[in-house]
Amino acid sequence: MYEQIMEQITTKVMAGDWRPGQSLPSIRELASASSVSVITVKRAYLELERAGVIVTRQGKGSFVAETQDLAKQLVRDEFDAHLMGMVGAAHKLGMGGNEVVEHVSAAMIATAPASSSSTAANANTSTKLSTNPSSTRTIK
Repeated sequence: MYEQIMEQITTKVMAGDWRPGQSLPSIRELASASSVSVITVKRAYLELERAGVIVTRQGKGSFVAETQDLAKQLVRDEFDAHLMGMVGAAHKLGMGGNEVVEHVSAAMIATAPASSSSTAANANTSTKLSTNPSSTRTIK
């Protein structure tokens, strides 16, 4: 559950919904609103702080880190993680570098018009805390 909270907060930062320096809900507020334990939210905040996504100031609360281009860096990190998965799959398939580049180029061309509209759609939808429809929770 803490990973879902982390993912949701990271998504809001990447989308620009939460700006650098913006205050996050307190651990107790978020735990209550999400119907999860305080320990779960505290762990999520701790991991987000380790990742540099948020900063916690004693007695003041937690805030989105004011790192330059944090949202862009988070998206790049996500891209790199997907890229490593793709490279692993390419190795399993015995694909060479040129073949991989051709596939990536074709995919970029095929999805170019749709990518800008899907990004906008993703930014306007609320992120779920659970993939199980019966226990869906959101962070507001």
